[in-house]
Amino acid sequence: MIHVDNLHKHFKINKHHRGLSGALRNLFTREFKLVRAVDGISFHVEPGELVGYLGPNGAGKSTTLKMLTGLLVPTGGDVRVNGHVPWRERKVYVARIGAVFGQRTTLWWDLPVIESLDLLEHIYKIPHDRFARNLAQFRSLLDLDPFLNTPVRSLSLGQRMRADICAALLHDPALLFLDEPTIGLDVVAKERIRQFIRHINRERGTTVLLTTHDLSDVEKLCERVMIIDHGRLLYDGQLATLRDRFGGKRELVVDFAEEYDDVAVNGATLAARDGPRVVYRFEREAISASELISALSIRYRIRDLSVREPDIEDTVRRIYEERLLEQ
Repeated sequence: MIHVDNLHKHFKINKHHRGLSGALRNLFTREFKLVRAVDGISFHVEPGELVGYLGPNGAGKSTTLKMLTGLLVPTGGDVRVNGHVPWRERKVYVARIGAVFGQRTTLWWDLPVIESLDLLEHIYKIPHDRFARNLAQFRSLLDLDPFLNTPVRSLSLGQRMRADICAALLHDPALLFLDEPTIGLDVVAKERIRQFIRHINRERGTTVLLTTHDLSDVEKLCERVMIIDHGRLLYDGQLATLRDRFGGKRELVVDFAEEYDDVAVNGATLAARDGPRVVYRFEREAISASELISALSIRYRIRDLSVREPDIEDTVRRIYEERLLEQ
């Protein structure tokens, strides 16, 4: 579905010099700084995948999406999406994709939502039966009815995002680009949008490329993630593998049947203790959870236990801070 090979996007930015002499230099000379927003990335996305594309601000995520949607022309490299070169075959290409950019709307600001959606039926030349069927389903899944007749400018952020996602999918695109679809939303609105994304991926087979700063989106939706930083692709693989390699310590929470004086065990450290409840912290390379549980079960009576995986947000933060992937 998506083929990206050695993709580059460079921008020239004017150098600014402070002071009077600097102002004169700005006026009479043209000095530029080259910014490599995307610096030689390559990846493939297969039909039906739902892939998370992660990175800090300025990493190159949105620039990549703008090239993949045809809004920007690359400085170099090869891109083919669903058999098309996005910036060369714009009219044919955009009829087969959907895109939602969290900070911008594709709806008409002063029109009621339903009128914007009706206009899209004609713009995309959607057969009326298919349009009516999709709209009915999306109205239900996204709970659009309470604000269908409200002007877009009067919608809350969560309502506008749901309307934008509906608009992006009315023409049954094979591929959906989502750039920060849950940014600024409350917990309820986020969960509704996540459920919808999961539905169209699983039930319709829609390929989804998702950029987000909310790593809860990634945990709940994506099996595969790509991590970009300073324009370079640092990681492309399974979310579970990322957690295994860089997640740090796991925790085992044990509720003993009674209080014991000594609950130390080889291979784990005692992280917390509150009466019969004890939290152990352990490295996955040093001992497995089953080995630790077995060692405790031999010595003590256990009422309940659970294993806590490292938080994905802490894992990704650790990767950035310690530059683990480059190492």
